[in-house]
Amino acid sequence: MSKNNPFKNPDNLDENIDEEIKEEVKEVQEAKEESESKENFDDELQKKFDTLNQQYIRLLADFDNFRKRQEHEREELLKFGTENALKKLIEVLDNFERAEKALENIEDCVKVKESFELVHKQTMDSLTKLGLETIETEGKEFDPNFHEAVMQTATSEYPEHTIINELQKGYKYGDKVLRASMVNVATAE
Repeated sequence: MSKNNPFKNPDNLDENIDEEIKEEVKEVQEAKEESESKENFDDELQKKFDTLNQQYIRLLADFDNFRKRQEHEREELLKFGTENALKKLIEVLDNFERAEKALENIEDCVKVKESFELVHKQTMDSLTKLGLETIETEGKEFDPNFHEAVMQTATSEYPEHTIINELQKGYKYGDKVLRASMVNVATAE
């Protein structure tokens, strides 16, 4: 039988019942406190979740705005870069047109050659100001990063893998090769 059996000792009946009731009340209070604690904990978690969710949504919106701003700035830079290049080349175009008018009645080849050289120099100066560089070739060692070997000539006049002559100029912009130089490379006899 149970230890707290009220019928075993009728004199302690009230005491045993009081003890059991107190015990049950205590358990109910503990359960209630635990439930309230869980509710408070759930409320705190929900508040933290809501706060983090709002921060995430704001961060996502900020990032989207940043991405759109960067894309717009990149487009503006490209547009401005192209615009700047075109402005410089318009000056060259003007000089070609002036030279064409000036050469209509000239039969002197020296004058034509001088005009041509002047316009060519101005074109190269404008392109150089924009960052265009000529890739050096003759007498240099062949480098596949900058040169394209379209011919090989067996010779003892030049060391092996040396560029003998340039068949077409190559150009680069900064570190980027826009067009490789077409070259003739010396090989061993």
